[in-house]
Amino acid sequence: MLKFSYTSFIFLFIFSLAKAQEKEINPPYNIKTVSFVQNGSNVVPIFELGSTFELQFDDLYGNEANYYFEIVHCDYNWKPSEIPKTDYIRGFDNQRIMDYSNSFNTLQNYSHYKLPFPNQFATQLRISGNYMVKILNEDREIIFSRKFILYENHSTVAAQVKRTRNLNNIEYKQNLDIAITSNDIAFQTPLQNIKILLMQNGDFNTSIKNIPPQYTLGNQLIYKYDSETQFWGGNEFLYFENKDIRAANNNVAKVNSSSDIYSSFLYTSPARGNQIYTVYQDVNGNFVVKNINGSNQEIEADYAWVYFSLSAPAFRLNKDIYITGMFNNYSLSPEYKMDYNADKGIYEKAVMIKQGFTNFQYTVADKNGVIDYENAIDGNFYQTENEYTILVYYRENTDRYERVIGKGNANSLNIIN
Repeated sequence: MLKFSYTSFIFLFIFSLAKAQEKEINPPYNIKTVSFVQNGSNVVPIFELGSTFELQFDDLYGNEANYYFEIVHCDYNWKPSEIPKTDYIRGFDNQRIMDYSNSFNTLQNYSHYKLPFPNQFATQLRISGNYMVKILNEDREIIFSRKFILYENHSTVAAQVKRTRNLNNIEYKQNLDIAITSNDIAFQTPLQNIKILLMQNGDFNTSIKNIPPQYTLGNQLIYKYDSETQFWGGNEFLYFENKDIRAANNNVAKVNSSSDIYSSFLYTSPARGNQIYTVYQDVNGNFVVKNINGSNQEIEADYAWVYFSLSAPAFRLNKDIYITGMFNNYSLSPEYKMDYNADKGIYEKAVMIKQGFTNFQYTVADKNGVIDYENAIDGNFYQTENEYTILVYYRENTDRYERVIGKGNANSLNIIN
């Protein structure tokens, strides 16, 4: 009996730990275009403490449903912090989202919701760190959740993108050299108390964590690793443009208006992994909602069925191909998994997307959602232009939570050998 109780206790302890980690929940089919907006633009959800920003999304049911929000402060590993909610929120959460409006002059009806910070409930976030915002329905069931991060300016983060020193991957990978200098904090035991997060193009799936400083120079931390801070270069994002939803624009082969909403058929994309690197501009996975015939893009931009097709005859791995980008939070949900058309010999998928300018890529992943970067459909090139973000987490010996005390950026346009 004692052995059973002890085993049960261990099981419940491990289960509670696993349950404690906050993970993003993908929205259902009717929730589209979830994005963080600052100064009128979709952005990577990393904001300076005290700044204003919004979470926006559309509900295709268009019935003005009641949605509520909840905010959770998390530690470096995205587990809820062991501090009271009043320590990180001034005001209230668990309130109904009051700012919403219905679409105007669109074939696809929808309700557009905006959750600003701060907001009319005096909801103001008081401390820096990792946050999870959860959107709930009337029954207080979680509809979806999103990560975002608040930072303070207490350190200077300098970064340089370099080619990898590993000759096996020198043509395919990019490496970050980082130097962190405190502006006004005397670091206490930095090898234990300082942590960093490295992100490529705002994708949490590719982030690199738990890299200690290689060495310290006074109050400066140096990271000059050969492999620990490497990213696969990838390729430039593909894109399409349907700002005028009735006409075939950039990378749209034809438009069909025979169904309830417009359909945009894209040109078939060839797999670029075995081609030479080609330079062209992208927005590093981002998207812009735009209807050139409308004035209020939030509610006058329409939705269209976008038909993707990919020719990848050399793809023989026992894995799946997904369409990803910031427009769907790089999601690997079944809604974005491509199907193989044996008659045409291509991969196809139709996705409903809000009109405008959209970056996307083809992502290879196994059945467990593990992404295969090495065998990317469009290859990896050290010349690819990527945007990198470096965040610095710090927790003093007497602190109850981890602060984000600095943010740095680097772009591989300035890559050096």
